[in-house]
Amino acid sequence: MVAIRAAGPPADVWEETRVSETDRAEEPDNSWREEYWKRNLRLMAILLVIWFTVSFVFGILLVEQLNQIVIAGFPLGFWFAQQGSIYTFVVLILVYAKRMDRLDVEYGVDERDQNGERP
Repeated sequence: MVAIRAAGPPADVWEETRVSETDRAEEPDNSWREEYWKRNLRLMAILLVIWFTVSFVFGILLVEQLNQIVIAGFPLGFWFAQQGSIYTFVVLILVYAKRMDRLDVEYGVDERDQNGERP
């Protein structure tokens, strides 16, 4: 039987070139990335709950109860189902963009040019 060995340097060369854990430079602290992502996810969850409440709960589940309230000749449930969810969604997009800009500045990942101005 013939033993076949993969091409490359001998095993003892690899042993010599390994770097021990103590010789390695300390890894950079990336805990801010986890905190940044957690805050982003929390913001998205809050905004999605608001969107779900307005579009599904008010526009579908509670439409009959809200239709008892009439504003400017239109039942409130109808308004939520037709326009309210759309307006709310647009407002939530603007809120998300504004809050994320603040979060980006807080964590130093905002987009700025050489002079510190926004593009």
